[in-house]
Amino acid sequence: MVFCAFSCHFVATPSSLLITHKTGFQGALLDWFRAHQRPLPWRDEPSLYKTVVSEFMLQQTQVKTVLPYFSRWLAAFPDFCTLAAASEERVLKHWEGLGYYSRARNLHKLAKVVVAMPTPPQTPASWQELPGIGPYTAAAITSISFNVPTAVVDGNVVRVLTRLTANATSFRDSASAVKTLGPLANAVLNPDFPGDHNQAMMELGAMVCLRQNPLCTVCPVLSFCAASKRGEPEAFPCLAPKQIEQRAVARVWCLRAGKLLLHRAAAGARRLANLHELPTAAHLGLTAAVIAKTPLIAIKKRGITRYAITESIHVVSPPRGRLMQGLVWVSAFELEAITLSGPHRRWVTELIKKHPAP
Repeated sequence: MVFCAFSCHFVATPSSLLITHKTGFQGALLDWFRAHQRPLPWRDEPSLYKTVVSEFMLQQTQVKTVLPYFSRWLAAFPDFCTLAAASEERVLKHWEGLGYYSRARNLHKLAKVVVAMPTPPQTPASWQELPGIGPYTAAAITSISFNVPTAVVDGNVVRVLTRLTANATSFRDSASAVKTLGPLANAVLNPDFPGDHNQAMMELGAMVCLRQNPLCTVCPVLSFCAASKRGEPEAFPCLAPKQIEQRAVARVWCLRAGKLLLHRAAAGARRLANLHELPTAAHLGLTAAVIAKTPLIAIKKRGITRYAITESIHVVSPPRGRLMQGLVWVSAFELEAITLSGPHRRWVTELIKKHPAP
């Protein structure tokens, strides 16, 4: 009988090395966070309610943008009960300017569900059954508020983990990166302080491990970073570029007897239900050829998800007869009381000074 002898050699990968040395990594990260974390209002006397509100507001929105909204929100709606009892109109008004208004509606619905419960849920799976809660938000809320050992993975965490492990996987988008890196995030999670660990990972990505020009020299976990050892941290993560679609929208500026013509989206609209914006030419039944002959008073540009939108604003005469559905005349005194989408609030404020009502 002939025996074939062979030996297997284990080749350590950056991911396996990070997991092997996770205790040192966790300690360095936590020490840094506790010494250098930003003094954010939801971290001051933290509560479940503050955590939930901040997580909803921070979805697709930067911290610096959220800060003034968070303070005003807490003043108006200090707890789940107050929020649940408020009207949707008042809730949306306090959200005005933050965008993605479905977040406000879902937060409002969630408050109503929570106050009807004997006690708030404490597991990620239970939280995902509530309005507006996905895996990331469920993990953030339960780890921070209930010390549940479950990792969060967002864009910041993706950037940190791919650099720590020099992960050269070509991800088609951020969502696929989040899904792929979930197991590694949980493998290096600090089970004793999961909430602080999760916040530290996000803080590291936001303040040190920047998308461009990362501050490697002050990084608390530099010794664990494979990408830095290679001298190419900015090469990670490898995300396919977003396909940006250009869109053009013609809007109208129409004044009559001290009132501005606006369009109010229907209550069942997917994005801007019950919110006001300047009408489009189509809302008045105006063709592109007709609107092209009207005075142009402004061109505004903005981005929404994968769309780059150019919006031209034209002066038109007041429509005759009965207004088309959704169109409303709003006086200058009423403008402050109604809810306008954020960009349109800015545009209307600017234009009404330059083109006051006759």
